[in-house]
Amino acid sequence: MTRHPMRETELNAILVAPNRELADLFLATVPRVRGFQILGDLRTYPPQQTLEIRLRQLQPEVALIDLTSDFEQAGQLIRYLSSLRPPIHVVGLHSHNDSEAILRSVRMGASEFLYVPFDPAIQQEAVARLRKMRGPETGAEPDQGKIIVFSSSKPGSGASTLATQTAFALKRSTGRRVLLADFDLTGGTIGFFLKLTPRQSLMDVIDAGSLDASNWSNFTVACGGVDILTAPETPYVQPIEPARVQETLQYVRMLYDWVVVDLPSIFHRLSLLALSEAEKAFLVSTSELPSLHLTRKAISLLSQLGFSKDRFQVVVNRVSKRDGLAGGDLGKLFDCPVHASFPNDYFSLHRVITLGRPLSSDCELGRSIESLAQRIAGPASGEKKRLTSLVNAKPAFSET
Repeated sequence: MTRHPMRETELNAILVAPNRELADLFLATVPRVRGFQILGDLRTYPPQQTLEIRLRQLQPEVALIDLTSDFEQAGQLIRYLSSLRPPIHVVGLHSHNDSEAILRSVRMGASEFLYVPFDPAIQQEAVARLRKMRGPETGAEPDQGKIIVFSSSKPGSGASTLATQTAFALKRSTGRRVLLADFDLTGGTIGFFLKLTPRQSLMDVIDAGSLDASNWSNFTVACGGVDILTAPETPYVQPIEPARVQETLQYVRMLYDWVVVDLPSIFHRLSLLALSEAEKAFLVSTSELPSLHLTRKAISLLSQLGFSKDRFQVVVNRVSKRDGLAGGDLGKLFDCPVHASFPNDYFSLHRVITLGRPLSSDCELGRSIESLAQRIAGPASGEKKRLTSLVNAKPAFSET
């Protein structure tokens, strides 16, 4: 029996092609060549912010860029993609073998150039060269922690409260290492609510040239068995480099089993970047009309940015029986299921905030948050074991 050589793994790729005729001609060859696995197909040249989010979602190795529709816009994308570290290799797509386009795109940072009729043999040669540039496959990655983010469609909906109390509940239910990080750089309140006096903040972490586990404790404050990384005391309004956000989140994954992140409003760029890194995301709403309206807009925005509805979960905070709103009714309003609801328990919250303590499960709100934490952690949480996968759990994005 003849032994066939093992087929090389397809390169994960994102296609950016406003010229749909060109795109269709290329896509028709993909099943036969089997050199690229198309993870995303963008029909316009995206703004850099949108592209950053899609790259974090899809994590492609290669970007296939249409050079025929607008060479200047295509060139901007090529420069950006080739400047990333590690770079995303760019393959220019063209309607014919245009020597000037080849030269210009290579100078901008493109690695390869393909043209109609996208000959399979030429494609395979290009794919082989791209594999060599990518380098050898690395070994299995070490087990990493899970990132859970909370954001709201309308500020003041209680996302910070839900994030804070969920972090403490995860600590109680799993017994594992938990970090609570306040990423609201202008209005972060977690340190204030917990009556903390941190020496350093999230901005010190982001500004650090490199991070070292030996001095990580200098950046955090312990409270109730949870490490807290607070927002800066003085509001920080300057833009944050996306790479630093990603590096920070990837670093804390290695130190903690659970990383709970409190984000500003979901319409903030920082929130969208962090959502792209998270396993679970909760979008928090209240039953007030402005919040419901903005939650619908938020769900629409996330859909436009390529976040499918299984990437985030809506939760409704401060629900009162007098509201007369059932989860099913709100789900129809949002065109998205409501994952959980939390009661309006003002007095219990006021008590723990006054004392700077975690909320216990002896009140209705505490029991609801405890239930959410157990659903996040999965069935093994009662055994306080490390969770290595949550195969059946869908990402949740809760706003409070």
